[in-house]
Amino acid sequence: MGKDLYELGELPPIGEVPAQMHAQLVRPDRYGEPEKAIQDEVIDVPELGPHDALVLVMAAGVNFNNVWAARGVPVDVTKTQARWGEPTDFHIVGSDASGVVYAVGDEVTNVRVGDRVVVHAGQWNLDDPWVAAGKDPGLAGSFRVWGYDTCWGSFAQFCKVQAHQCLPKAGFLTWEEAAAPTLTGATAYRMLFGWPPHTVEPGDVVLVWGASGGLGSLAVQLVANAGGRAVAVVSSEEKGQYATQLGAVGYINRKDFSHWGVPPSWDSPDWKDWFGGAKAFGKAIWDVLGEKASPRIVFDHPGQDTVPTSIFVADRGAMVVICAGTSGFDT
Repeated sequence: MGKDLYELGELPPIGEVPAQMHAQLVRPDRYGEPEKAIQDEVIDVPELGPHDALVLVMAAGVNFNNVWAARGVPVDVTKTQARWGEPTDFHIVGSDASGVVYAVGDEVTNVRVGDRVVVHAGQWNLDDPWVAAGKDPGLAGSFRVWGYDTCWGSFAQFCKVQAHQCLPKAGFLTWEEAAAPTLTGATAYRMLFGWPPHTVEPGDVVLVWGASGGLGSLAVQLVANAGGRAVAVVSSEEKGQYATQLGAVGYINRKDFSHWGVPPSWDSPDWKDWFGGAKAFGKAIWDVLGEKASPRIVFDHPGQDTVPTSIFVADRGAMVVICAGTSGFDT
């Protein structure tokens, strides 16, 4: 006889779906820092549509969008969920998962109960005309990031996904290893190879901010694999050495500079200091490379603190490619 709720650490028999589950969720009345806003609650297991799958979560990846969701800034995620007909009184965080398929909708053909999968974070309306025409789903009007723009994220015993999100888990990876890189890896790949002609070519200089973190560490490896030269920006010597082990040609410690953020007006007495700091940072890139070569691509995700400098040091005709905005949104 099945149970209505399994405690954390208990695994139901494959294919047995309880009525309720534990989930780490936020609610609009407690938006704030993640350690207080994200709380364990028992809620009903979501019902599936014909093209959905229910995955028992074995491991979930942590991303900065968990922080944004908890804070309700810059977007109240529960209001976004209304667009997709989802609940608006709570939000389950988490955009990465590995696990086992426990149930599928009536029209699902690509996965079946018992499959071991990783979950990618892209969702869209399956009847979206843009997608139906064979165009990039990531640019569709109905595109959303699962676990951020949507309600049913991965920080739960079960997660509800569109079946196409389920990809085979590599057997040689642990559950944790399989869950970690999907969102950041896909984002980094798209940033570096998704905007031709600005894609990484052999010999290209690519400046990578936050090169020891989730996005940056994957970007460094992708650049190196393509024959590019990744210059890592980090906050310590230890992190710089880690980035070089991943394939960066060298690193810059951002703590050696203090000009960050939106520059002052050109006629402000503070302009000279900002301009001098930006020039010194550009020279640091040349020093790493051993030649006066500026970045053809700048991989930026801190946002407010870094975008002005990214633009300043980029080569003529280069691309500054941006996601996130972990340091703020004013540039």
